[in-house]
Amino acid sequence: MKIPDIQVRRKPRQSRARMTQEALMESFVRLLAERSANEITIREITDLAGVGLGTFYEYFSKKEDLIALTIHQHVKNNAEVLKSYAQSQYELSTTPSFQAYLQQIIHFQLEEIKAQQFLWAQSFLLERQVSSIESYQKSYAMMVHMWQSILKPFIQDHHQLQQTSLNVQRICYGFVSQTLLTQPEFADWEVLESDLINGLNCFV
Repeated sequence: MKIPDIQVRRKPRQSRARMTQEALMESFVRLLAERSANEITIREITDLAGVGLGTFYEYFSKKEDLIALTIHQHVKNNAEVLKSYAQSQYELSTTPSFQAYLQQIIHFQLEEIKAQQFLWAQSFLLERQVSSIESYQKSYAMMVHMWQSILKPFIQDHHQLQQTSLNVQRICYGFVSQTLLTQPEFADWEVLESDLINGLNCFV
């Protein structure tokens, strides 16, 4: 079922409201580890979160909106962690080379995904089921912008930075999403990392 965009009825402006919304998302993720998303009911989500049905509908009009926001927040959190790691690596290195720097970032990203492999595999699958093209484009653009921030210390030309960041996202997203969509329990991460780096070397 496609939706025009993530429909959030009430944006949490206070810490307590944000905690409630986060509790609903966390409850959905916990239930997702037990069975598929279409089998999970809103009542189960609210019961696990410790809130009433009315509270759910204060924030979301339907379950698909909660799923879409959960995926978006998952991607956003990953982008923030990756940017922080990249900044720390750049600051700690006295003579960083671009290739070594990028390989460190890719390795870290894959380790983060591997640590939450089930959730990432489900996110890629659900993204295709509930996210509209507008939501998908928004998340994709956010990741391209993340790569721009990460690669900016090495690429001063704006157009080159944009194109390189887009290519890095295309390759990383393609390799990882297609792997986990077809093999949710994929285990050969060293080979995937090597193939991904070789693919990147053709464009950066």
